[in-house]
Amino acid sequence: MKRISAILALAVSVVLLTACGRLGSSGVGTTSSTKTKTSIQTTGQTSDDEYQGVIQNGRYKTSKARGLTKDQNTNGANLKSFENGLQTISQKQFATDDYIFQEGQYLKKATAQNWLDRKSKSNASGLNPEDNGQTDADKRNPDYLQAIEEQDYMTQDGNNLKLGGMTIGLAMNQVDYYQKEEYGATFETKISHDKMVSEGKSMANKVVSRMRKTEGVGNVPIVIALYEQATNDSLVGGTFFAYGISKDGGKTISEWHDVNEANYVLPVVGSAKSGNSSDADSFTNFKNNVQSFFPNLSGVTAQTHYKDGNLSGMNITINTQFYSETEIKSFTQYLVTAANKYLPSEAAIEITVQSTDGTQAFVARKAGEKSFYSHVFGSY
Repeated sequence: MKRISAILALAVSVVLLTACGRLGSSGVGTTSSTKTKTSIQTTGQTSDDEYQGVIQNGRYKTSKARGLTKDQNTNGANLKSFENGLQTISQKQFATDDYIFQEGQYLKKATAQNWLDRKSKSNASGLNPEDNGQTDADKRNPDYLQAIEEQDYMTQDGNNLKLGGMTIGLAMNQVDYYQKEEYGATFETKISHDKMVSEGKSMANKVVSRMRKTEGVGNVPIVIALYEQATNDSLVGGTFFAYGISKDGGKTISEWHDVNEANYVLPVVGSAKSGNSSDADSFTNFKNNVQSFFPNLSGVTAQTHYKDGNLSGMNITINTQFYSETEIKSFTQYLVTAANKYLPSEAAIEITVQSTDGTQAFVARKAGEKSFYSHVFGSY
């Protein structure tokens, strides 16, 4: 799980590819010439279901256009779920045993910004439609594309790495937020799911065609993943709804695959949906039990993630007012007992205990496992 991996990664030393057996005995080390000397390393892995990252000349290779998004959507959960989910889509095509993850290096920031902007006389490459001059919600041309993200997947080539594949995510709007005048009120144009899908797939083919013309990309497989942005008032991020693959140097998507995912928030408020009523009841029983034994809790909430209608993960956040270290330890111990008793048995579970002073404890279990891992954050 990502949070456990983040904690464990602090204790993991940077590993040279020559020491990484799964990449072959030749490894990747230092490349030198009369003018340059390049050292390629990897971050190492904390679990088999995650990619190693690339370190070049002692520094992690950051993306050239990471986090670039249009400014209408203010739901911060979208970017996080967009990036995390994009790697999950990538694993369907690029196995973690065979590929090394590298932040996007081929889509330049200026290019990505032009693609995100509207098509116009001064910006022929804009993927969003031209402004038709209308301000009525149902008459204007909305912005369909909200964000774009590139992820590169590298393979070993002697003592070096070479591009083995690429995934590009396109985050599509279900609601386009806009202003009729600068600093004015915010209005909404709602976009139907069918229109969002058709626009996304049309943009995907344009992106593939353009990336094929980009130096260094060549004929590697390109995966385009389509993501539906959550609305600004959502307490969870959006989800992916389709991905396509372009193989053998093709300039369009040769095959499309549907993705069935959904995110929900517990406890349910008003007319909101819960996903599965049994899972919602399990959380409610857990919440009520914990709160009855420990009154110093200011809130217990959960985010749930479903794949193909089945619960795949539940992230629970507990806000406390504990001040004693022994209180936190006792509470964490009880959380493990209550989680085993009440929460769904097959899904991945993460429970974060936090206060105004920061994270106090963490309890988690991987999907399919029976035992929970727990950690109380102390100090000296």
